[in-house]
Amino acid sequence: MGKVPTIKFNNGREYPVFGLGTWKSSPGEVAQAVKDAIDIGYRHIDCAWLYGNEKEVGEALKAKISDGTVKREDLYITSKLWITFLRPDLVEKALRETLQNLGLDYLDLYLIHWPMAYKEGAEVFPTREDGSIIFSDVDYVDTWKEMEKLQQQGLVKSVGVSNFNKRQLERVLAIAKVKPVCNQIECHPYLNQKKLIDFCRSKDIVITAYSPLGSPDSPFVKPGDPQLLEDPKLKEFAAKHNKTPAQIVLRYQVERGLIVIPKSVNKARIQQNFDIFDFSLNKEDMAYIDSFDCNGRLLLVDSAYGHPHHPFENDEF
Repeated sequence: MGKVPTIKFNNGREYPVFGLGTWKSSPGEVAQAVKDAIDIGYRHIDCAWLYGNEKEVGEALKAKISDGTVKREDLYITSKLWITFLRPDLVEKALRETLQNLGLDYLDLYLIHWPMAYKEGAEVFPTREDGSIIFSDVDYVDTWKEMEKLQQQGLVKSVGVSNFNKRQLERVLAIAKVKPVCNQIECHPYLNQKKLIDFCRSKDIVITAYSPLGSPDSPFVKPGDPQLLEDPKLKEFAAKHNKTPAQIVLRYQVERGLIVIPKSVNKARIQQNFDIFDFSLNKEDMAYIDSFDCNGRLLLVDSAYGHPHHPFENDEF
């Protein structure tokens, strides 16, 4: 069982460069997927309160710790603060709910899920009668100060953000006593994010790539949208390397020095995705895959256009 390489955060902590994503993994599937992944050798599991499956993930973690496969300190568990909880007085309570769901005393990494706050309350996506989203005027900079406190309390080992653009990161860095260790963003060959990755690298912030396989099962994919893993050029390139298209695009991100978190609930694919540490891609290979970039963002969150903190509306990187 190959050991996954790690990457060092700006706080000195190490994190595995490869993990299991759990977005869209439905209850009834996700517990088995997490158990399978841990058996295969995954140690990093990426979660979020929004996904509605943290309790099942927690059951799987408990089972694998109880049967002696892993110890808690072998695991790296990430979760995310949902955007109806960005108001400072709600942050710690939201984290404690996630910890309770997962059956854990601490998280290894906690992220602000998105920079734009939605109206606080019981609704996950608070909407008006016409279906438009109700925003909150909370500033993520104030949320960040609460994230720092969670780390100081030992409830989380590291803190970071997700879906933040360059300007938003600069605003956080301007006030931060604790620097974000990472920015988790959509990243795959159709959206290679080179500018944002270079910026984050200059600030010693690690990038985690979500939807690295182009998210073929995303609710945002429309009929007729190009499917990354079906791209004839990619299939041809993968065949040349005797690897699957998925293995090629995952290896591509590891070669770039990113953390990558493919999601699957299929044991064979969970295994296949993991088998990327026995080959490498050279400079020419990387340049070829870079050439697939077409600014092909899948997760636009256009329902939140008009929010002053929307990260993509003005096409900033």
